[in-house]
Amino acid sequence: MTEPKAKILVVDDEASMREFLEILLASRGYAVRTAPDGPSALAAIAEEPVDLVIQDLRMPGMDGLDLLRRIKGREAGLPVVIITAFSTWDNAVEAMRLGAYDYIKKPFDTSNIESVVGRALDARHVSDPAEPRRDLVGNDRSMREVYALIKKVAPTDSTVLITGESGTGKELVARAIHERSPRVRGRFVSINCSAFTETLLESELFGHVRGAFTGAVDDRKGLFAVAHQGTLFLDEIADMSPATQVRILRVLEERRVLPVGGTEEVRVDVRIIAATNRAMEDEIQKGRFREDLYYRLNVIPVTLPPLRERKGDIPLLAGHFLAKYARQMGKDVRSIAALAQRTLLAYDWPGNVRELENIIQRHVALCDGPEIAQIHVGRGAPCPASNARTDPFEIPESGLDLDRTLETIERGYLARALDATEGNMTNAARLLGMSYRSIRYKVKKLRVRASG
Repeated sequence: MTEPKAKILVVDDEASMREFLEILLASRGYAVRTAPDGPSALAAIAEEPVDLVIQDLRMPGMDGLDLLRRIKGREAGLPVVIITAFSTWDNAVEAMRLGAYDYIKKPFDTSNIESVVGRALDARHVSDPAEPRRDLVGNDRSMREVYALIKKVAPTDSTVLITGESGTGKELVARAIHERSPRVRGRFVSINCSAFTETLLESELFGHVRGAFTGAVDDRKGLFAVAHQGTLFLDEIADMSPATQVRILRVLEERRVLPVGGTEEVRVDVRIIAATNRAMEDEIQKGRFREDLYYRLNVIPVTLPPLRERKGDIPLLAGHFLAKYARQMGKDVRSIAALAQRTLLAYDWPGNVRELENIIQRHVALCDGPEIAQIHVGRGAPCPASNARTDPFEIPESGLDLDRTLETIERGYLARALDATEGNMTNAARLLGMSYRSIRYKVKKLRVRASG
């Protein structure tokens, strides 16, 4: 009899959802147990350890966030996936802050839940089980495609070319591939090709012998040799000089390196993962990059989406970074105010996830209380001096149209509630404490539609 792949606990007050997930996951080889509420779930975990918890957010008695908090208090490394029909920004941020592995809105398709389960269990397997490290955060369809590609290419030894704008997480993808590959026992070595002159880059990559140039007082191994039987990540490859490109091509073809100033080649066994934020076809057309090297590197292409095209992931990312930096700085920052939320969602993030991480880090550092009240974004944005709230009822000197302002606020909350419930007016009414008849009247009157 084949041993089950992993033990999963499903916690949901809806019997139909428990049954659906139990059948789906059991058919994929997992050992599945179910619980109808938080106390039952905690008792089940105490009785027999599990590898993953999938839990609802809204349940009678102990709610999902309280259950998540208690699970993490008992076993910090146990991955927990939140599923909910009542998705709000605050719930998403709080769930990620408390350590949820992912946060999925109902209804979801089976491929989505299968992907998340696989990644959550995989992350625990490839890192420290007591404190699993997140590679990438996000549940947008474009990111799920990236996760699926990582899973497919990691076991192979194929060369990978990762493209995407600056700050999208190209090195995180490279590390995820390495950590899921047969080379995981070898080193992951990273170098930014734009950070060195041609001579220094060649010395870094291929090594040098004593006396090869001024300052070369000893023999030195290059990064190709250091990464032997591991992975070498070449970031910003489009910035390599033509001469360095020729040498890289030769290494890819022959798996040998010649140190700068040396006469004897050294055999290397290295997997290459390259990355760039440029359109390589344009670089080739302009004569700045060798076409033959491009095809050698672009065996498996992976393209990362910019953050502006997956804004639904911003609450998850914000919660993840909020928890990360609050923990690092020893600060009790737990939430992001509505005004700050709107700022994060309205901004186009030219610096992508890296810019969002920097913004959250800065505001956590300068926050005086448990909540970040305002967010300043963009180049040249003022540094938040404190966390003092501005008066929400402050009237501008030019005055305002109160009826129109109230309509705008009402329309915004209605749209947010419809987005959170996938357009289900019954659930949206419940979120807003309204009757179905009232929300239907206001949605029609204010011409509100869910953005999705």
